Amino acid sequence: MGEVSEAGIARHFEGLTDPRRREPIYPLVNVVVMALCAVLSGADDFVSIAAWSREKRGWLAKFLDLSAGVPSHDRFNAVFAALNPAEFEKCFLSWVTALHEVTDGQVIAIDGKTLRRSFDAASSKAAIHMVSAWATANHIALGQVVTDAKSNEITAIPRLLEMLEIKGCLVTIDAMGCQREIAERIVEGGGDYVLATKGNQPNLCEAIDAFFTAQLEDDCRNVACRRHESHEKGHGREEDRYYYLTKLPEGFPEREKWRGLKAIGMAVRITTHGDGAQTFDTRYYITSRYVSGKRFAEAVRGHWGIENSLHWQLDVTFGEDQCRVRKGHADANLSLLRRTALSLLKNNTSRKLGVKNKRLTAAWSDQYRLEVLCGA
Repeated sequence: MGEVSEAGIARHFEGLTDPRRREPIYPLVNVVVMALCAVLSGADDFVSIAAWSREKRGWLAKFLDLSAGVPSHDRFNAVFAALNPAEFEKCFLSWVTALHEVTDGQVIAIDGKTLRRSFDAASSKAAIHMVSAWATANHIALGQVVTDAKSNEITAIPRLLEMLEIKGCLVTIDAMGCQREIAERIVEGGGDYVLATKGNQPNLCEAIDAFFTAQLEDDCRNVACRRHESHEKGHGREEDRYYYLTKLPEGFPEREKWRGLKAIGMAVRITTHGDGAQTFDTRYYITSRYVSGKRFAEAVRGHWGIENSLHWQLDVTFGEDQCRVRKGHADANLSLLRRTALSLLKNNTSRKLGVKNKRLTAAWSDQYRLEVLCGA
């Protein structure tokens, strides 16, 4: 941990601006390391972060200069409220990706999530909406951008893309992010896109629907179509999924509007419930890379990994939706601590445990906490 905290964490946080105007009593790296270790170990607010740090002062003192002691919960709150979230984000991303190498060419899912309890009626502060990037293969949160409302995802996604290294990667975004400017930004960054399309792009959606409706009448005999299917049973239902991907047809009406557009796709899900009733769901996609049917299916299914592996875990395991931290930038920065802790825990394989029990083990075991922090 000495190497991790000094040569590791400290080195990656050298460029983080200390927002405190007076000579600080507590070194900034101490505040950051204490908070991260506490969140790894089950702390979900600044009161529990301060309490955990006091209880583990002896262990922390092995790696940090604690001659000034442990900050109060109010001091933790004040520091994180003042920290620049963008700078804080870059430092953590630099450190985490140094510990866990991100696989080249993988799927990066981008999606948004509202922190429901971050609103403050007294100051008229709206609940923040966090747009995150998730490396589906490595289970690493690659970045996040804060907006004030879900409608601002369209402007937040380009800012998030500027933070990411997407060269060679396949970026997936739901229908909210199916925008020509976003597609262009991804291509300019050296990546490729798989964008879901719905009613917000009616002409595009109708053109894809008309094409596949016509071609499926004779089972796509007249076009080169790459396919994949999967069949799963569980939770009292059966799910059959069918994926179709074809090169962009000649004369496709939206061809010139989308930079790099190479193919269009369709995903059909048929769900058979226990009582025999069936439901059908059809989704349409545009992509700048003509991949195999299996790869297309992996991209489509992998996108929902950000919901299950990131958003669901943050709500259920870290209690993010119930967190009422809201002062200044504290809500965004504490959210970043949670995402970083989740990435570290998911990438630790020394114990075969779920994330909830990994957090408990990190609270109990100094050795396990060290393994998680070192990326062992």
